[in-house]
Amino acid sequence: MAKIGVFIETDKDEVKKTNFGAITAALDGGKNEVVALLMGVDANSAQETLAAYGAQKIVQVTVDSADLTASPDLQARALADAIQHFALEGLIGLASARGRDVFARLSAFLNVTLASDCVGINFEDKTVRKSHFSGKTIATIKLNSDLLLCALRPNAIEAQKALADSQVESYAASVDAPGLVKVLEVKKGDTAKMDLTEADVIITGGRPIDAAENYKMLEECAELLGAAVGASRAAVDAGFAPHSMQVGQTGKTVSPRLYIGCGLSGSVQHFAGMKTSKVIVAINTDKDAPIFQKCDYGIIGDMFEVVPVLTEILREQTGQ
Repeated sequence: MAKIGVFIETDKDEVKKTNFGAITAALDGGKNEVVALLMGVDANSAQETLAAYGAQKIVQVTVDSADLTASPDLQARALADAIQHFALEGLIGLASARGRDVFARLSAFLNVTLASDCVGINFEDKTVRKSHFSGKTIATIKLNSDLLLCALRPNAIEAQKALADSQVESYAASVDAPGLVKVLEVKKGDTAKMDLTEADVIITGGRPIDAAENYKMLEECAELLGAAVGASRAAVDAGFAPHSMQVGQTGKTVSPRLYIGCGLSGSVQHFAGMKTSKVIVAINTDKDAPIFQKCDYGIIGDMFEVVPVLTEILREQTGQ
């Protein structure tokens, strides 16, 4: 049985749901012992949530006289110390903005190979699976380092509940350097909108959306679905949506349970960013659009007619 650590990300003192898939991956069907590592959050408050998915040990990592949340460099150094203290054979986390930053620094500190944006992992063979060539193929890559360091694409691995008898402890990492980087201020955009990379359901509008105000139609439907709203590069380039909403090779890579594409042609660049969605639904007036060759369900129709009908049906079913 290998001892695998999971770097747990939080938002507003709450554990992100996308961590649960990472814990499921680390547990590997009960073959491994999972050590959940938290920073800046009381481990006791997260115990029940993390234990429900199989975390046997929940550790609150601290550094004396330092704010871990203020420096990704300090977080990486603290993780490096925790890896050695708990004799971890692997550490995995999310390939989110924070995860990519911290894991890249950790890889440099330890001089260990990092595999990022992975959609699968095999601890016995020390291999990971990654999307390559704009999503045209999935490569299996073998890592030769003793420590398996891997950042998983959020939602790529479906979370499975596996109640564990967990223990909570605190660990003060021995870190001498204060960190090379200190975050003085974080300026966020519209915090009311759901993060695309965290969303279970996404509804995306392409170039035929025709105007920024027309995204309101998608937002109304998304609210009933508990979904996030995305945009294609063509829609962003046309000024209909901000880049933060862009899904695709030059935007965000997502893996929701359900992806609804409205007016999307199905270009290789866009498909690369959402190929790992569990179910893909396409709405397009062009019956020959490439998206219909890649989707699970296709609707040949105008999104301005189809989406309002879908929204009305959802309202009836939810009673809203």
